Amino acid sequence: MSQKKLHLAAFVSAGPVSGSHGGWRHPRAEGDLLSASYYQNIGRLLEEGRFDLLFIADIVAIPDTLGGSPESQLRYGALGALRLDPLTVLSFVAAATKHLGLGATISTTYTQPYSLARAMATLDHLSGGRAAWNIVTSFQESEARNFGLTEQLSRDERYARADEFLEVTVRLWDSWRDDALVRDPKAPLFADPTRVRRIDHAGRWFNVRGPLNVSRPPQGHPVFIQAGASDRGRDFAARWAEIIFVTPGLIDVAIEFRNDLRSRAARFGRDPDSLKVLPGIAPVIADTENAAKALCDELYELAHPNAGLSTLSYHLGVDLSLFPQDQVLPENLDVPGVQGHYREVAELTRRSGVSLAELGQRYGAGRTTIGFTGTPGTVADRMQEWFEAGACDGFMLQIPYFPGGVEDVVHLLVPELQRRGLFRTEYNGATLRDTLGLARLAN
Repeated sequence: MSQKKLHLAAFVSAGPVSGSHGGWRHPRAEGDLLSASYYQNIGRLLEEGRFDLLFIADIVAIPDTLGGSPESQLRYGALGALRLDPLTVLSFVAAATKHLGLGATISTTYTQPYSLARAMATLDHLSGGRAAWNIVTSFQESEARNFGLTEQLSRDERYARADEFLEVTVRLWDSWRDDALVRDPKAPLFADPTRVRRIDHAGRWFNVRGPLNVSRPPQGHPVFIQAGASDRGRDFAARWAEIIFVTPGLIDVAIEFRNDLRSRAARFGRDPDSLKVLPGIAPVIADTENAAKALCDELYELAHPNAGLSTLSYHLGVDLSLFPQDQVLPENLDVPGVQGHYREVAELTRRSGVSLAELGQRYGAGRTTIGFTGTPGTVADRMQEWFEAGACDGFMLQIPYFPGGVEDVVHLLVPELQRRGLFRTEYNGATLRDTLGLARLAN
């Protein structure tokens, strides 16, 4: 039996899409997306399965890259058709759970360090030390236009702002010593003013006096999540992140990525074991291989091509409605703002002969399901292969529909992983840092 245990997080969108664009149409996608009980039920199921973390992805616009309109997003229930505020959702989940980590996506480009530090410290206190922050810099023009900007900041500027943002938030959390909140009614002494200090930060992007008006969080700092895959993003993750979410697709690519992140972390003076690399997978699980394949086919049919294309356009920064839908993508593209990932996708369509419409349907159905479809034993085999090869420290599960897909994972897959000694049977501490095996950060 393996002594080291893998970590499991669930990728949840507070809206229609998580692992599959057609998932919201599936018969086992039950419940009201706009109700607190819907997310509380998901949280309780994940805690029953001893998951480390519920992670809510978020964007702050309805993507309109495809055809310059949000129509496909809205009509087909795509990536950004509806997104509830993650901190509000997680507050309700916190009240219904005791151990499950609570990860919220918040952009460093469209908020301020003080308000974020205050909100995350509050969530950490009220949940008993279970808060995590997924740090994003945002990259869409549609998001910039919702916050008074005429155009998006450049990638270098976004990361420079994010670095300073993290420096400020960490100092704000540390503006209270752990023993500053005394609450002695007889003295009387509520908080010791000698143990609370201003930070007086003056930088390029922010001027923040402090101190924070919330005492230091139970975890010291909330757990940091990051998903940057570019060279600049990898450096940012290696400096700050504790959970890294990535979608490498192939095991060799995953091994290279994890080794690279661990090396970079060491160069920043960090213990490489303090990084937990969690590749995203969209497992489709059933009692038999044939039933799992039939479920994949069903999800494929439920995903409209334009739903996938609208999300792919958003990810690539390219309006894919400009190209013939029955042909492969062109190799060379002279369009302003094209991201490097476009060339990889275009090469994939040329090698496979997949038309743009077919690509949209495949992308929408769940692009990370390959190799993680089948019986609980089959899927566990593949997860164990990746884990023991050093490709990951666990997985971020992009479950195709809720709550039925969570029930399959918790009641079918998790017991198989536990039987193999790969996954915990009980939580091993009170906070998310305890669950992840991470030390509480000293002030």
